Amino acid sequence: MKSLSSLIAFHGCDQTVALKGASGEMDLLPSLNHYDWLGHGYYGWEDSEARAWQWAEEAAAKGRIHKPAVLGMVVDPGFCLNLVDAGSLALVRHAYERYQNACHASGIKMARNSGAGFKARYLDCAVFEHLQASREMDGLTPFDTVRGFFVEGSELYPGAGLRDRDHIQICVRNPRCIKGYFLPR
Repeated sequence: MKSLSSLIAFHGCDQTVALKGASGEMDLLPSLNHYDWLGHGYYGWEDSEARAWQWAEEAAAKGRIHKPAVLGMVVDPGFCLNLVDAGSLALVRHAYERYQNACHASGIKMARNSGAGFKARYLDCAVFEHLQASREMDGLTPFDTVRGFFVEGSELYPGAGLRDRDHIQICVRNPRCIKGYFLPR
């Protein structure tokens, strides 16, 4: 699943994080939320600095960060689970079935997506984490990155299948795939 070349991703964050990341003073911390839709890792909007700014400005308005900023990342996708590829989607479907069977066998309640538009992706996160753990247990190479198309926002026009915040997001699971950070101009 090595078909992608290097790409640029943008990470919305606090200005302190952006400055320290770009200067090499610190690396980003991975997102480890149980609702991260592509599983745990370092998230960025592929080729969409504007979407990263939107996120950062909204996070600042909610008091989650102090001063909005964007940090650019040069990413080598490496061994990528690319969710715009049919083969990758089949792997995820199989991972869901394995996750479902494991939950039933152990008596653990399955995670569920929740919220408006399923913004809290607990089930999706659990499936991706199960997929990675299963690959490692089976002696298979874990994925370095996960790339997916996310449908978000309001219709672009009445009856549209496109939304005003649709984007491609990348979750970098292997930090060595982040080749560098930069501050966008």
